[in-house]
Amino acid sequence: MSKKFTRALEYHGVIGSMRRVGAAGDNAAMESFFALLQKNVLDRSRWATRDQLRIAIVTWIERTYHRRWRQARLGRLTPIEYGAIMEPAALVA
Repeated sequence: MSKKFTRALEYHGVIGSMRRVGAAGDNAAMESFFALLQKNVLDRSRWATRDQLRIAIVTWIERTYHRRWRQARLGRLTPIEYGAIMEPAALVA
């Protein structure tokens, strides 16, 4: 990390990644998400406005990604399934 970037993180009380640049597991989840977004939304069409693009991205996330992609950190559940299980448990606690 550059000194300027490190100072900005410190100023805002944020701790940067402790791994070296390019470490395989560092950004794997986000890289996977953005690769799917690129393939399923960005590469499929052109939009006349930023609002149209924003709506396409939000729609894809809510209708497809959150309902279909199972995530290891959620016990192989989709975010929708996980939320349905955890919300009643939180109300009881």
